[in-house]
Amino acid sequence: MIEQIEQIEQPAPQLSDAPDGAAPPPPRSAQTVEQFDTTTDAQREAAATTSTGGTLLGETVATLGDPSVPGFWIETPLVETAAMGRIVFVDNGKSAEIELRPTTGASTRVSLAALRLLEAPLTDLVTLEVYQN
Repeated sequence: MIEQIEQIEQPAPQLSDAPDGAAPPPPRSAQTVEQFDTTTDAQREAAATTSTGGTLLGETVATLGDPSVPGFWIETPLVETAAMGRIVFVDNGKSAEIELRPTTGASTRVSLAALRLLEAPLTDLVTLEVYQN
């Protein structure tokens, strides 16, 4: 006798509101830069900085990270533990307050929202200075 296993389709998880101050994940149907960047004007304003403080960790060449991961972050081998800091786009001097996230390997990736705030090209390799608060 062959038993049939009935597959029960589970509804797709609903994306709940993001924690206070955090950008929500983009919709699954996102296809444009604007749809993937879910940060608000207030969040962009808060991340934009003219600060000159912090400890320079080094300079790194970065690429666009996973656009489905919201917020202002950089994954870099320059840090061993998560911390807050800022990055400066060397080409234009614009900077952003950002979460520094450790990564293995030599590559550095930056969030879509951060690159947009820095007015950096999304498809190029960009040189960034990384500072830890």
